[in-house]
Amino acid sequence: MSKPTAQEFRIAFDGVDLRRGERCIFDGLSCGFPRGRISVVLGASGAGKSTLIRMIGGLQKPDSGSIRLAGQDITAFSERELFKIRDRIGMLFQGGALLDSMTVAENVALPLCEHTRLSDADIQAEVNRRLVAVGLAETGHLYPRELSGGMSRRAALARAIVMDPEILLVDEPFSGLDPINVRRIEMLLVDLNQHLDLTLIVTSHHMASSLRMADRLIFMVDGIAIAGSPADLLKSEDERIVEFLNAESDRFAERHELDVTPLLRRRGDA
Repeated sequence: MSKPTAQEFRIAFDGVDLRRGERCIFDGLSCGFPRGRISVVLGASGAGKSTLIRMIGGLQKPDSGSIRLAGQDITAFSERELFKIRDRIGMLFQGGALLDSMTVAENVALPLCEHTRLSDADIQAEVNRRLVAVGLAETGHLYPRELSGGMSRRAALARAIVMDPEILLVDEPFSGLDPINVRRIEMLLVDLNQHLDLTLIVTSHHMASSLRMADRLIFMVDGIAIAGSPADLLKSEDERIVEFLNAESDRFAERHELDVTPLLRRRGDA
């Protein structure tokens, strides 16, 4: 795949700094997310993956630098202006974050009830359409506690796309899921990207899915981002990337009690 140009980036970070007390989160962070593609953000715990997601949604402002969405620097936006931007962004929270007191259908309908003037009949029609899209056509009457982990994640995904967003932010969609549901969610995200032309930004620790689904990988380390195609990062000689990829492949082998060579490369081969 050819390297995206600046004009093709739907979202771009430029020289972003962020500190929390004495701790440096981002140190001149610069990276871009191509429109209509799937970008997967990797990095160790504490590297700033979820913070990056919050910044795109305007929930966290940097100390300095710019974050451009469709060419507009949202760091200078007022709360009213950010509200309009958020209408174009869907968010799948880590763990789903469904409201236990509401049915699946009520959870999915919530953004439409809060932010549109659609009739009850039109809202129900939109909810049904999204539930069909994620393979949950017959679950609208159920409560979140009655769903499996994979079903709960798909219901949350239906809620995230019910407002027809241009950008979908997905925070750790595979955590806590068995391999079958991991692959199901992965394939669903790819399908939504292809059919709805969504710009997807996914944070993940799941290496196999990341390598299969990503058009672009963004590796967060030491307050900066190293970006490229999956092939670019797999060929990288950067010791930080090699160490991370090998550690993640080892964890995969241990989790599944497999006696295999690391999935990505043998140590010392670089």
